Amino acid sequence: MQFFRDDEKLNELTPDYRVEVFRTNLLGSSDLTKELLEAIITDYSVSNLQVIKVEHA
Repeated sequence: MQFFRDDEKLNELTPDYRVEVFRTNLLGSSDLTKELLEAIITDYSVSNLQVIKVEHA
């Protein structure tokens, strides 16, 4: 975690590596929640997306 909290180290990662780290580190589908996605959208100031939770019967 020290690496990811160090701006100098983090700036060594290419944009492609950053996306790879972002996409591959959750353990499973239960980690990917509506609340997490909403927080990410807010953190990145994305205003043109909306997360909708669909309940399966």
